[in-house]
Amino acid sequence: MPMLKNTVRHSATELDLQQLISLQCQVSEIAVRRKHIRSPLSGAHISRLRGRGMEFDEVRVYQAGDDVSSIDWKVTARKGIPHTKIFREERERPVLICLDYRQAMFFATQGCLKSVLATQAAALLAWHSIAHGDRLGGWLFSDQEHQEIKPARGRKGVLKFLHACCHANIWQHQQPEVESTCLEATTMRLRYVSKTGSLIYILSDFRGLNDASIANLALLARHNDVVLISIHDPIEMQFPAAGDFPIFDGKTHFICHANHNVQSALEMQYKERMQQLQNLQKKYGIHLIHLKTTDDVTESIRERLWVI
Repeated sequence: MPMLKNTVRHSATELDLQQLISLQCQVSEIAVRRKHIRSPLSGAHISRLRGRGMEFDEVRVYQAGDDVSSIDWKVTARKGIPHTKIFREERERPVLICLDYRQAMFFATQGCLKSVLATQAAALLAWHSIAHGDRLGGWLFSDQEHQEIKPARGRKGVLKFLHACCHANIWQHQQPEVESTCLEATTMRLRYVSKTGSLIYILSDFRGLNDASIANLALLARHNDVVLISIHDPIEMQFPAAGDFPIFDGKTHFICHANHNVQSALEMQYKERMQQLQNLQKKYGIHLIHLKTTDDVTESIRERLWVI
């Protein structure tokens, strides 16, 4: 597979804000058709209708023919003259990027940490979104906490998102000791923070995917376009039958002692998780993309997102 001319080299174990910003130059390599986007008021995207597609613009004096239900009664009472709310069509599509920073994402045997790859992919998707006139928001979650980045327009929105990624407590080794955040709680929260008609990317290894989180994703997909980007290390696909091999989790290098029982258990867990994701794709029309820690992130996103 040929390398792209503008490929940027990244650290395998750390995030660098300037490197993530530099990925903007590779956005032209990514062509996302987005044929399933549902809001007809989202810039240049071809889409089906989802939601009202209107947002508040201003209040003005009521005129004959105005919708009575849009009268702003507070302003009317204050001014003593009927005033009505004016709405305008939304031209930007909300894009929400949900990024998994739980401990299992700080793992690698080859390539870069799953969390690093996920953040690089998220940065590319963020730059691509604003290049198409979308509004970008984010959701970061770890074992101890979550952080919501509210949607914003343009370059400022991307920089805010990338800054939040690089300065998340998990990267600063300063996570507070609080109750663990699970995938079920995250998917439940996404149902309430996402605006109807949004494009939602979830980048994770999807460990802990259970019936409740699957149900939340199915409900989320009723009113939004959902893209699951599954991140995994090659060893998860085919675990060694026996032997000792080195592992790095982002903080510590250690040796894993493998045997047949360990191999069988881990491979079974991985296969079950992949089957759950495939069922979500087939049953609810949720898009599924797989990324390996050894993949070139720009090339992989460019190839795999084209089919959405």
